[in-house]
Amino acid sequence: MPRLSEVIAALDNLWPAERAESWDAVGTVVGDPDQEVTRVLFAVDPVQEIADEAVKLGADLLVTHHPLYLRGTTTVAASTFKGRVVHTLIKNDIALHVAHTNADTADPGVSDALAGALDLNVVGPLVPDPSDPEGRRGLGRVCEPQLPLTVRELAARAAERLPATVQGIRVAGDPDATVRTVAVSGGSGDSLFGHVRAAGVDAFLTADLRHHPVSEFSADRAARRPLALLDAAHWATEWPWCELGAAQLDEISDRNGWDLRVHVSKTVTDPWTAHAASAPTSSAMGAPN
Repeated sequence: MPRLSEVIAALDNLWPAERAESWDAVGTVVGDPDQEVTRVLFAVDPVQEIADEAVKLGADLLVTHHPLYLRGTTTVAASTFKGRVVHTLIKNDIALHVAHTNADTADPGVSDALAGALDLNVVGPLVPDPSDPEGRRGLGRVCEPQLPLTVRELAARAAERLPATVQGIRVAGDPDATVRTVAVSGGSGDSLFGHVRAAGVDAFLTADLRHHPVSEFSADRAARRPLALLDAAHWATEWPWCELGAAQLDEISDRNGWDLRVHVSKTVTDPWTAHAASAPTSSAMGAPN
């Protein structure tokens, strides 16, 4: 069985820490470099539900996309919810490793996994990484469906293919407009509107879209050319990366003869738990009766 240090070295080759944003907190949070690793669990969020799942699974390593301590801390007391996660992991000899913005820009990365889940062909990064001479790394992806489809059909596909959340998929724009090119970005994406404009795509699918940026972007685009915005749940847009990362580690394990057992958590850690639908209107897309 490999030691944790060997598995972390392999993960660092996939998602080098130096490619994370300066504000990010990636890498190993807890774990003994000399401990053996036999079972690994991938998840989006390092929350208590996931820590408990790792314990129940008998995992030695938990790999998450979101950091546990993004802004630092002065305590890991179990009386705090993050401290409780730390205590749970350490008491059960479970290491925690985080790949966040370094996984966002990777090739393949978070947005490649999102595009794959939606059966979209990746053309290239939405925001290319200038340090990549091949032009494959970067934030977001510009994609093409195999055949043109409507915004309504793209939204329905996203609702069907991405993990179910109470939010579902929200749309700003003409539901019957044709989509031949689409940009995708896992996680919060309204900071990328300038790049979406420059890409000249027909639609942009991401998460955490806010009222004022969407309103201003839609008004500006109306004066130029129509562009639809599709807003999914943050967790749902990043969960496909867990399957991608697990498959990558599986391949590394096979190549090195490690015989790791790699799992993907299907626990929904999206924080929203219920949705009360408004009464349908003439402009609603498939709103429930």
